[in-house]
Amino acid sequence: MIFLVMSIAAVVIFVALPLAGTAHAVLAWRRDDKRRALVVGALVALVLAVGVDAFFVEPRALEVTHLEIETDKLDAPLTVAVLADVQTDHPGDYEAAVFAMVAAEQPDLILFPGDFVQVRPSEFSHQSYEFNKLLRAAAFDPPLGAFAVPGNIEAEQPERWPESFEGTGVETWRSRTRADLGPLVLTGLPLGDSFDAALTLPPEDPERFHIVFGHAPDFSLGEVGGDLLVAGHTHGGQVQLPFIGPLITFSRVPRDHAAGHTVLDDGRSLVVSRGVGMERAAAPRLRFLCRPELVFIHLVPKK
Repeated sequence: MIFLVMSIAAVVIFVALPLAGTAHAVLAWRRDDKRRALVVGALVALVLAVGVDAFFVEPRALEVTHLEIETDKLDAPLTVAVLADVQTDHPGDYEAAVFAMVAAEQPDLILFPGDFVQVRPSEFSHQSYEFNKLLRAAAFDPPLGAFAVPGNIEAEQPERWPESFEGTGVETWRSRTRADLGPLVLTGLPLGDSFDAALTLPPEDPERFHIVFGHAPDFSLGEVGGDLLVAGHTHGGQVQLPFIGPLITFSRVPRDHAAGHTVLDDGRSLVVSRGVGMERAAAPRLRFLCRPELVFIHLVPKK
């Protein structure tokens, strides 16, 4: 329901208001009130410029973010790629280019924190196949592996979403799973755990570097014993306003934790990606002051 309201609001702001404003400016000009006509015309142009940026420019203006995190628990540097919220309903050139960027970086580990193919059930087989085909073409081969956990979209296809990754080398985890990857330990969370702000997850070995990743960042509010917590889900708000930030994040984390790298009070690092894609279905397909994001986390031994 909220996405439908947003769509109606987008139509009002970017279609109805410019039309009404244009009509008002024309009438003012004809009444020889040129100052009013110019002011209203400028406001209409501003709204239209924002609309062009939000609907046609920013949704594919991918930003590649490189973060460096020091730790005394690693002996050699490692790079982690975070492909959050690909969230596509028509996998194509954009997604292929993103996957190619990941492959070119040659990361040691690739994480997919949920929300992959967002389509009606009747379209899932075809679009999932196209998504899978792009992954195969990217030929990911990270030394420590590639792993995917479910997001909100996968909750609608709980048994079928792993099909999108079959034969790609990406391991899909449907339940809470912990794996020893050699230089570090990785824990993947199911959707419910990622939204659990009271989640308790003690580390098995405090001396080992531990990454915990899930779809939503809410688990970072709990007692989760990870050195690096990775999530997506929020899209950074998808729409941000100057001096205000994201209007909504659909998460209980503080708004300034809903995107980027945050060092928590206890020293843990939380990284929340704004996501590669955007909300589909009934939502307006726009981003404003919140570009899509591909994140590379460089873990380096503390000097």
